[in-house]
Amino acid sequence: MLAEADIAPTVFVTERPQHAHEKVRDEDLAQWDVLVVMSGDGLLHEVVNGLMERRDWEAAVKKPLCILPGGSGNALAASINHYAGNARAAKQELLTNCAFILCKGLHTQMDLVSLSTASGKRLFSFLSFGWGFISDVDIASEKYRKLGNARFTVGTIQHLARLRVYQGRLSYLPADAAPGAERDEPPAPVPNGHAGSILPPAETEAPGARGEGALPEDSLLVPLQQPVPAHWTVVPEEEFVFVYAIYQSHLGSDLLMAPAARLHDGRIHLFFLKAGVTRVMLLKLFLAMEKGTHLDLRCPHLRYVPVRAFRLEPRASAGVMTVDGEALACEPVQGQMHGRLCRVVCGS
Repeated sequence: MLAEADIAPTVFVTERPQHAHEKVRDEDLAQWDVLVVMSGDGLLHEVVNGLMERRDWEAAVKKPLCILPGGSGNALAASINHYAGNARAAKQELLTNCAFILCKGLHTQMDLVSLSTASGKRLFSFLSFGWGFISDVDIASEKYRKLGNARFTVGTIQHLARLRVYQGRLSYLPADAAPGAERDEPPAPVPNGHAGSILPPAETEAPGARGEGALPEDSLLVPLQQPVPAHWTVVPEEEFVFVYAIYQSHLGSDLLMAPAARLHDGRIHLFFLKAGVTRVMLLKLFLAMEKGTHLDLRCPHLRYVPVRAFRLEPRASAGVMTVDGEALACEPVQGQMHGRLCRVVCGS
């Protein structure tokens, strides 16, 4: 297909973790028209954060990205296939559809979410952030990777048998909230920092200052040591089965978690499942998620709200956190949407 479309690829095979990260961070990107990642979502996460570490990141993230599914989850590939109006696909069919989309050569803007952790890291995410049941299944099922997407089904059944509850505080800024509402002074923004690096203390940089190569400010967030702004919503319950913030439609090739999501809708689609849900209902929710009808079940424990920013503060380092399917240390974390920050190959 690539040959028929007169596409001459340069193939680079990664040999270790962070290899792709280093490649795109250090190379002259002018030699390529598109950066194509054939892997799972984790390798694209490396590429995005490598681009954001460059001093010329503003130009670098305009280089179109393309995902060809080669992992077991392939959530972004499934999302792009969905946005193109194609029927649900997996494995070879999904790969063929995404290769055809690449050959068409169309691309558009895509949102990124900036995540800041209590230990000082700043990461950029294109897909999702999770804590609790879903993330536990994602990471624990790695040992079943040879099963492909079926690894998640096996992992789900195993974790249902030992259903856990996770304690913490969840806060968010609703997507329809008026900027700065109920405040006399705007919040002091979180410092710029660098992707994947340790953030400097808040007092080292004047709000709004941006030097050459400085990353976009998280202007909706305040430092994690401070309470969230008054116009944010704080969830009264503090016991969860999972918390999941997703910005694309699919959680996996056969899991349509956020049917309303689009590549640049400017929204974080926040789902959280409160403690007290039965195992039977949890299984029903995941089965319904195959068609994106899980909200139709009207489960009283499941909440969905579109937001622009969120904060999660676990009471203890319990459970697994994931960013774009990659494991992250369990600690307080917050994130905000940065609309249309990069570009991605799409179907239309």
